[in-house]
Amino acid sequence: MNKLSSKYGRYSLLFHFIIWFLTLSLLLRIAFFIWQYDEVSWSLISILRTFFTGLFFDFGTVTFISLCSIFYYSLMPNKWIGSILDKILIYFFTSLVVFILVFTFFAELTFWDEFKTRFNFIAVDYLIYTHEVVANIKQSYPLPLLIGGVLLLSAAFLFLFYQRGAFTTTFTSKATFKTRLSVLSSAIIVALFFVFFITNNQAEWSSNRYNSEISKSGIYSFFAAFRNNQMKYVDFYTSIDNDRAFGVIRKKLAADNAVYFKSGSSIHRKITDSAASPENKNVVFILVESLSGSFLKEFGNKENITPFLDSLAQKSIFFEDLYATGTRTVRGMEAVTLCIPPTPGQSIVKRPNNHNLYTVSNVFKSRKYDCNFFYGGDGYFDNMNAYFGGNGFTIYDRGRGSVLSDEIKTIRNNINDSEVTFENAWGICDEDIFNKMLKVADAQYKAGKPFFNFVMTTSNHRPFTYPSGKIDIPSGTSRQGAVKYTDFALKELFKKAKTKPWFKNTVFVIIADHCASSAGKDEIDVANYHIPAFIVNLDENQNQKIATQCSQIDLWPTLFSLFHWNYESDFFGKNVLDNRFEQRAVMGTYRKLVLMKKDKVMILSDQKKQAFYSWNKKDNSLKALTIDESFLEETISWYQTADFLFTNKLLK
Repeated sequence: MNKLSSKYGRYSLLFHFIIWFLTLSLLLRIAFFIWQYDEVSWSLISILRTFFTGLFFDFGTVTFISLCSIFYYSLMPNKWIGSILDKILIYFFTSLVVFILVFTFFAELTFWDEFKTRFNFIAVDYLIYTHEVVANIKQSYPLPLLIGGVLLLSAAFLFLFYQRGAFTTTFTSKATFKTRLSVLSSAIIVALFFVFFITNNQAEWSSNRYNSEISKSGIYSFFAAFRNNQMKYVDFYTSIDNDRAFGVIRKKLAADNAVYFKSGSSIHRKITDSAASPENKNVVFILVESLSGSFLKEFGNKENITPFLDSLAQKSIFFEDLYATGTRTVRGMEAVTLCIPPTPGQSIVKRPNNHNLYTVSNVFKSRKYDCNFFYGGDGYFDNMNAYFGGNGFTIYDRGRGSVLSDEIKTIRNNINDSEVTFENAWGICDEDIFNKMLKVADAQYKAGKPFFNFVMTTSNHRPFTYPSGKIDIPSGTSRQGAVKYTDFALKELFKKAKTKPWFKNTVFVIIADHCASSAGKDEIDVANYHIPAFIVNLDENQNQKIATQCSQIDLWPTLFSLFHWNYESDFFGKNVLDNRFEQRAVMGTYRKLVLMKKDKVMILSDQKKQAFYSWNKKDNSLKALTIDESFLEETISWYQTADFLFTNKLLK
């Protein structure tokens, strides 16, 4: 038996595993350093800090990886050590973890080859677009050879552990209570230290990006990306001088009734209206799940699945050429609350430090409105409650009623079982959430409070189930049925609302969060960003169909103008009815950022790439064009400034 193995007794295998992980991580870091030899900083201090920072994060990583094993080793009674069950569990899980980690180290090499960075949100994104990723791997690498190599190396490392007596010692050594307690408590302390005091961006200590990236632990960075959900724009996308970018955007946002508070890196401005009497109408805002424009008869659909919405299009302010900013609900929520282009990575709704931002609720709050967010499921999903609660909304959802946290003082109200007639995995049906909103609106009216009620629907979502007997399509059979049920529920909402004393003084705003699908043969499927939007119950003489190309981010500035409100704005959206409004739409995926102006489309991609196309609306195809430098500069400016303002906490 190896002396080193016997020294660590029951924890011998764990000790060998930790040393193995730290050694491989060091070798990987050396490989990256040599790989970028002509771009890293070679000063002695930089080299030492790169490797010692890396060791620090590697130690934290291996602590998290080993935590379950440490609990197992520490809690397994001595009488069961070396039993068949003990051996099966240790052999199986050790082999599995070693295989996964060897595969991960290979993945880090290929990831670095493409992106010159450790795992980040792009890697997380790969888990979302699995079809494309698997196809890419199959086409790019000899998969059988790769898997075979990983298996062979994993077996070799396990054999090394065996040869050094790690397994034998682990199965034959007893552990004292003192040893168990010291190992377990030490591991817990280290893990808690990393959870509460260490963030992944603390590895970004160097002005040389390569030194900072090499300092990171890939696995630690990967899981940090789940929480941070952000890619720094200037690191991954083509950028220009910041003052120049803000200069472009400030000109784009200029209006006869807008005055900037200060110069430089800011879009904060005062919007004024000459009307003597602004309208303080209640607002019911409905964000409809997956309502593609293509579902409406108004846009050519022949299935008659939106009869009520099609009727509304004839007696409302109806946006005919409006586009969603993204492909997820949280991206739509970001667009309609912050009126901001989609910044790279995940929506701001799911990021940390997204409380106390300047959202549309601030405009309503400045006029003493009561702001509420209604969701038929548990608003913990997608961080919705934390985001809305942290930005001035009272929460109504199916979660347990409470104050969300010490930081977020907003009250979370439960939707009771007695208020529910139908519920699936995503939440209560649209009729039920509308009925809850109506009940709250009645109370607000009785208390003399003007209200802004934000409702997120759920019925138009797989599994497409809804109360039976409401429409002529059986529940759970198709997307068309779910769309038609949502349309029915909206009709019932208006039918009930019209009986309320507050109805005449209430405006209803209906818009989709995103389309039902965003996939297509081109890198951006433009048609699958086209969504309907309605402003309902203003004076009849204001009703119109707006053919101007615009974005989700323009909806609120347009409504505030119709209300004749004076307000402060950090919004990238503009009043579509302004004579100076320049047609355009901003949209994107997690990694691609798009500016469309009429039929011209500029796409920014990570790795500082860009492409320019002409969009054929008839067949939804893109035709490559030579890059228009002025168009490119404007595209960069929209996204670079939006990312700058959020990253530097200037939207607070």
